[in-house]
Amino acid sequence: MLSASLRATALLLVLCCLVYPALVTGIAQVALPETANGSLVRAEDGAVIGSSLIGQAFRSPGYLQGRPSAAGAGYDAAASSGSNLGMTSQKLADRRAATEAALLAQNPAAPGPVPELLLTASGSGLDPELPPAAALWQAPRIAAARGVDVARIRAVIDELTVGRDLGFLGEPRVNVLAVNLALDRRFPEAR
Repeated sequence: MLSASLRATALLLVLCCLVYPALVTGIAQVALPETANGSLVRAEDGAVIGSSLIGQAFRSPGYLQGRPSAAGAGYDAAASSGSNLGMTSQKLADRRAATEAALLAQNPAAPGPVPELLLTASGSGLDPELPPAAALWQAPRIAAARGVDVARIRAVIDELTVGRDLGFLGEPRVNVLAVNLALDRRFPEAR
C-alpha cells in the first residue's frame, strides 16, 4: 500500500511540477512570446528599462506620473498590494490630502481639480496606465519642463491613448512608460 502511494506521489510530482509547467510555458512562448516574457520594454541599446505591465515611479517634472503606489515602498513588484485602508480611515484621508496638495503644487497650470485616479492607488499598487484625462491634466507641467508647447504634449498623449478592448470592454487608457519614452524621443529634457 505504501509503495502504491509513493509511486502515485512521484507520478503526480513529475506531472504537476515538471510536465505541466513545461507544457504551459512552451505554449505561451509560441503563442504569446512577448507577454510570456514579461512584456519587457527595452531602450535603444537593448537594456531592459521596465515592463509595460508594471508601473514605475517617475519624479521628474518632465515626465508623466502614474497613480500612487501602495506596493512596498512604492512600485515594488515583489510587494504588490493595495493599502488595505478603508474609506473611513483617517490615514487614507490624510494620505489622499497630502497627495492632492503635492500634485497641485507641482502642477499649478493644470486645468481643474486633480483627477481622482491620481490620488488613489490601484489594488495592485502597480497600475501602469492612466485614463487620458489624468494624463492630459499633467500636460502643462510636462510642456513647461521640456520647453515645448502644451499642444505637442497633448498630441503625444492622444496618439498613445488605447481605446476599449474589443470596442466595449474597459476604459480608454494610456501607458505611462510608453508616453514617457515617446516624450524622450521627441522632446529631450534639457539636462
